[in-house]
Amino acid sequence: MNVWQRPVNADWRSINLANWESRVPLHTGPDGYNLDSFDDPDFLSAELRYDLPKLGRLDGLDIVHLQCHIGTDTVSLSRLGPRSTSGLDFSAAALRAARELGVRARADIAFVEADVYHAVRTLGADRFDLVYTGIGALCWIPSIRRWADVVAGLLRPGGRLFMREGHPVLWSLCDPRPDRLLVVEYPYFETDGILFVEHDTYAGTGAVASPRIIHFNHGLGDLHRADRRRTNRHHA
Repeated sequence: MNVWQRPVNADWRSINLANWESRVPLHTGPDGYNLDSFDDPDFLSAELRYDLPKLGRLDGLDIVHLQCHIGTDTVSLSRLGPRSTSGLDFSAAALRAARELGVRARADIAFVEADVYHAVRTLGADRFDLVYTGIGALCWIPSIRRWADVVAGLLRPGGRLFMREGHPVLWSLCDPRPDRLLVVEYPYFETDGILFVEHDTYAGTGAVASPRIIHFNHGLGDLHRADRRRTNRHHA
């Protein structure tokens, strides 16, 4: 069972970084992300296969995958015909695994280590036609508005953001209860974050060495206002 509480002056970045660093050996292990499948040049991750109908054509585009972790979705994106592919993450361990996967998959990808909030400074402004972010990325950042400013800064005029996320109401619901009731237990709107202790991860087997994490929820209003900030910048 997860243990949670509101953090008091918690260093969310250091806590989350330690957690993601400790997930890498589990996610790259034999029961993790099934990295052997990428030896097939036509293989795409399950996430990318799900996104394909809405993702559109990537031929000739410059794309960047924010919070790319070990690069399985990034490699998959690179197989859809873009001119260039970049992946950005704050975990050095994850990026080492991502670069190894890129070599194994014969994919030409620039994997860059940086906080997502520093992406424009690190990668350059107005560089990309598409910013991609997969499901489960936004809960790790405290300010969706600041994140939207980063996305807007990375995109060229006419560029677009592809984001797939769970509904914020879903993230506010409690874990399964013995009485099977659905109860709103966690904040729906942005807060200072919630501290959880989770010893398991969603892929691979074994205990996570650094089980503390801090999650942030972002209501639909926050998400829509963030997207409007991105849109307004390119129509100003």
